[in-house]
Amino acid sequence: MTDLVIRDAEVNGVPGVDVAISDGRITAVGPNLVAPTADVIDAEGGALIPGLHDHHLHLHAMAADAASVRCGPPAVRDPAALADALAAAAGDDNGWVRGVGYIETVAGDLDADRLDRLHAARPVRIQHRSGAIWILNGAAVTAARLNDASHPGVERGPDGHPTGRVWRADTWLRDRLPPSRPPRLDKVGAALTRFGVTGVTDATPDLSPQSQAAIAAAMSSGELPQRVHLLGPLPDESPFPTARLTIGPYKIVLADSGLPYLDDLADRIREVHNQGRAVAVHCVTREALLILLAVLDEVGTLPGDRVEHGAIIPRETIDGLHRRGLTVVTQPGFLADRGDDYLRDVDEPDLPDLYRCRSLIDAGIPVALSSDAPYGPLDPWAVMAAAMSRRTPTGQVVGPGERITAAQAMAAYLAPPDNPGGNPRRIHVRATADLVLLRAPLADVLAAPSADTVRATTIGGTVVESTG
Repeated sequence: MTDLVIRDAEVNGVPGVDVAISDGRITAVGPNLVAPTADVIDAEGGALIPGLHDHHLHLHAMAADAASVRCGPPAVRDPAALADALAAAAGDDNGWVRGVGYIETVAGDLDADRLDRLHAARPVRIQHRSGAIWILNGAAVTAARLNDASHPGVERGPDGHPTGRVWRADTWLRDRLPPSRPPRLDKVGAALTRFGVTGVTDATPDLSPQSQAAIAAAMSSGELPQRVHLLGPLPDESPFPTARLTIGPYKIVLADSGLPYLDDLADRIREVHNQGRAVAVHCVTREALLILLAVLDEVGTLPGDRVEHGAIIPRETIDGLHRRGLTVVTQPGFLADRGDDYLRDVDEPDLPDLYRCRSLIDAGIPVALSSDAPYGPLDPWAVMAAAMSRRTPTGQVVGPGERITAAQAMAAYLAPPDNPGGNPRRIHVRATADLVLLRAPLADVLAAPSADTVRATTIGGTVVESTG
């Protein structure tokens, strides 16, 4: 029995096609399908495409971000505005204020002392917009017991006291905060659905068992309808892999705040490879990428090994990336979000190396697009547009030679989660019915990508979002 028929859609470039769906899969594709008992959606000539997959984001950080105080542009641009925003914040159930999106243009290099001048009455922790560092005020330093902490991410001044800056230690810091449950994912799921995203790769490297369980529970309840691919836990640490919740490469962060010794990194990658699992390595600087390539020369690569972000990829490393069979999962949406900051702060010789796309594709390197939400813009259509234009908020172009076509940008969101940058998924009989119905033929949509063109999103054959 057919559950749903989408009529008069453009499918794989062919207009006037019907698609029948039953038990979560596509059962027939062709004109004038007969299914008298099925629910019917009239596509009115709009394109029907596979659901988009965001190949790198952070689910619980997105949920927490939505409930946090904006501490950077455009909401806050100077110390007075930051102090006002912190004072107006309601705080959580434990009286803590959580801020996000901070950048030094607001109030300089924040530490506990400077943050106390802005707000000392309650414990405050503010995340830098890079996601790499938390800044705590004096009350938060005391409450989190940073004075007796031994974690290497706790920055200390010449006198040995904590500065209030904590680097790359999210899980460790969370354990020192008042107990709380992982945030609900219903609003995250709804936002993704509105954009036509039917699957995501959660790239959180230190995803705790509690957070894994919370994601699985949100998926089971329908709060998070998307399929999820995890980069965090090793297989024997995760009892949750299912048809909808799967395990991908193992995430390793090469933090610019403290790059690893080559031998230590080699041992870590070798251990993961020996378990038959690829690695997904966070590289946002030239140095991090060069270290990774040197280590991979020693330990070798596995199919599926990938570079996360590739924020700076020197041209001289492109052949090496191809030769080692690496995939790059990148976020050109940052150019549209922060491009003017890059033009101001990044050394001019590095500007052509920012968030490369075309040169990698031309070299035969698989490239997938993603958001890095909440640290980058979530909207996949805006990311596609950024990959096509590479324009900053003021309209300047960063790396014009790295522009890609609309078709290439969309293909980079249609690759399967276990093969980012691979062949895009297509609509065919027996395929899983994760689909997006657009308001116009695909060529018209790609001429000016916009989330407004998403009319309905179907996951596993169920319409989870429809705007008529």
